[in-house]
Amino acid sequence: MQFSEFKENDLSAIELIENEVHAYPWTRGNFLDSIKSNHTCLMMKVNDEIIGFTVIMFVLDECHLLNISIKKSMQKQGYGSHLLNEVIRRANLAYSKTIYLEVRVSNQAAIHLYDKHGFNEMSIRKDYYRAKEGREDAVLMGFVI
Repeated sequence: MQFSEFKENDLSAIELIENEVHAYPWTRGNFLDSIKSNHTCLMMKVNDEIIGFTVIMFVLDECHLLNISIKKSMQKQGYGSHLLNEVIRRANLAYSKTIYLEVRVSNQAAIHLYDKHGFNEMSIRKDYYRAKEGREDAVLMGFVI
């Protein structure tokens, strides 16, 4: 498995994963904005196939995990842990003191992954995400490096 920055010409594969995994996926414009803003946009490849990606933003001594996704057929095989470990490694290299993220309260698999890696619930953001019926709360989680 290897990690490298993704660019605009990788977005077709990235968008396929994003659309497969999320009910309310990021748009191509969201990804382009992150690339243009110099966020760290990483893809994870196994045997030359993009199977996951993450977008992280550094602000002062904080790292913000904006998006992390693993292709559905590759989930539950430890790849999410590898990708999250890479986020933690890069945050450490950037001298970040804390990693922050929001996750849907209904996304128990992701919450379990973050718990397993030492993230802690900090608060609930009411009505943070769009949902089929109205809005859904987000769990704000943090990891101290």
